[in-house]
Amino acid sequence: MISEEQLDHYRVSGEKVRVVRDEMEANDVIGIVVAWDDETVVLRKANKRVLKLSRSYRFEPAAGERGSVL
Repeated sequence: MISEEQLDHYRVSGEKVRVVRDEMEANDVIGIVVAWDDETVVLRKANKRVLKLSRSYRFEPAAGERGSVL
């Protein structure tokens, strides 16, 4: 689970993050962290839509290489 400090860093910097949900890269979500609570994170995608995702997914910087799910 991603920490409060990491989420706050992403929100303040405005850095795009990649949310890896499973082994298929096509299912990744890329966006900007807007808000969060104990169980979910709200991301704003490039098309201005917002998604509410579980904090149990893996969050990583979108600019870097996609890491493995294992």
